[in-house]
Amino acid sequence: MHGASLIQDLAVVMIVAGLVAILFHRFKQPVVLGYILAGLIIGPHTPPFSLIHDEATIDTLSELGIVFLMFGLGLHFSLGKLKKVGSTAFIASSLEIIFMVLVGYLVGRFMGWNKMNSIFLGAMLSISSTTIIVKALNELGMAKEHFSELIFGILIVEDILAIAMLALLSSIAMTGNLNVVDVVMTVGKLGIFLTTVLVIGLLFVPRLLDYVASFKSNEMLLVAVLGLCFGVCMLAIKMDYSMALGAFLIGAIIAETKAIHLIETLIEPIRDLFSAIFFVSIGLLIEPRLLWQYAFPILLITFVVVAGKVTSCAFGTFVAGHDTRKSFRVGMGMAQIGEFSFIIAALGLKLKVIEPFLYPIAVAVSSITTLLTPYLIKNSDAVVGWFDRVAPPGVVGYLDLYSKWVERIWKSDDDITKKIAKKLGMQISLNVTLITALLLVAVWLKDPFETLFKHQPFILDHSHALIWLGAVIVGMPLFIASFRQLDVLGVLVAEICAPDEAAGARGPIIRRLIANTVLLAGSGAFGLWVLLVSAALLPDWRLLIGLLLLIAVVTFFSWRKLIQVYLGAQQSLDETLGRGDGTKD
Repeated sequence: MHGASLIQDLAVVMIVAGLVAILFHRFKQPVVLGYILAGLIIGPHTPPFSLIHDEATIDTLSELGIVFLMFGLGLHFSLGKLKKVGSTAFIASSLEIIFMVLVGYLVGRFMGWNKMNSIFLGAMLSISSTTIIVKALNELGMAKEHFSELIFGILIVEDILAIAMLALLSSIAMTGNLNVVDVVMTVGKLGIFLTTVLVIGLLFVPRLLDYVASFKSNEMLLVAVLGLCFGVCMLAIKMDYSMALGAFLIGAIIAETKAIHLIETLIEPIRDLFSAIFFVSIGLLIEPRLLWQYAFPILLITFVVVAGKVTSCAFGTFVAGHDTRKSFRVGMGMAQIGEFSFIIAALGLKLKVIEPFLYPIAVAVSSITTLLTPYLIKNSDAVVGWFDRVAPPGVVGYLDLYSKWVERIWKSDDDITKKIAKKLGMQISLNVTLITALLLVAVWLKDPFETLFKHQPFILDHSHALIWLGAVIVGMPLFIASFRQLDVLGVLVAEICAPDEAAGARGPIIRRLIANTVLLAGSGAFGLWVLLVSAALLPDWRLLIGLLLLIAVVTFFSWRKLIQVYLGAQQSLDETLGRGDGTKD
């Protein structure tokens, strides 16, 4: 009687979801919230009894909702649009992930959780839910606005980076170390998969579907499109990637066909059906008693998610050259976590490295932020208006100038400028690589170090802090060199963006502001990366602050000497390379 049970469950889901959706639509509230409320009403955690008999089947059907939502996003968000917003998406998503991982880790440590729980919490907070945000934007009629395209691009890059993050978390959880080889292999395989699917897909799929569409049969076209969708999803699963990634890829490929508008019309009702089941399934996961039991962590983490994501995404979008209005709209549209947070929490439970309470906390935070998402998006313009009113006029003016200057940088055709910027970028990248290698060696040394000092309780208790401190001090010449190079890069960017003929009398002030912005943003990103790579060694946050103060004092008194060490090493390297090329001093 499994079939009868399935029909009964689907009847309950669709009837309750339909009634609640009508009610929410009547009061002009986001329908997606009604679906989640419907799941809570019929779920197993709401007394007096559950109206659903087979949650596993509903969960399976909800996965189809993810597939069709991502497939629909791909149909709308073609590869041309992804290329157009690619630089912004990469900058904003990278800054957001690094920032949220660090903030999540610090929040976990603040609440007294162990290191692994805190690392996984940071990872859970770093990835927004593509499906939920896409549904909210579609429902609000904003999916075709430019800020929405930026959000879609950031979400896609996030999903791709999240795959690498899973490999990184698995490595840290199983070995306690960051296995760079595993991460590089994972990223390499992902690149091969993406390139292969896109190249082969663009060669054959548009031609195939144009041929099928020539028969003027909606049924044939729909079956062919669904076959391609599920086929690429299956391929992604076989390659250990998410089916959502496969659905988006094939959607973006199909978006290049001539029959794209007809395909969108055919897919839309199927997408709406299964997406409703998906959001109802989220409501099924909510346990009201856990909301009370873990009320403080849930509220604190919810605040951190909203504030952190709005800030980091808006900042990343602004840094990439967009105005404050668009940046705020992007930030407020991204203030949410979802299904990928559940995947990360499930990974931690499977590997037995996190406590069971993290999973329901993730579900609760996701549910609350999902409820907030439509309201944040709708009120983003009001927040921008409030900011323009309360911020000093000079600050608003400088922010506007900055966005225009960055746009000029992207369009700059100055070959000399490009060469200098490329050289500085290579030098900074080399320093970052060397520092990363140094920190990874330090992580590897922690086990031998503990074995060596196993009879020295004080040293053993502070072994991680001592190793981390030693690695940072050894790498200090590289840190200082990178800081100086970022300073030069900032000055260079300032000269390009604000020449005297354009900036006028305020030129020196404007150039100083731009240079400082580049320096602070680059230094902040560099520092976050260092903390992320050395996460396995980081001590308690109070001790970490003390160590950072100690490092600052040592650096202040040894600044000149450390610069001489770096310049000496650089000169020695140049001489070695010069001898290799057969040149003379």
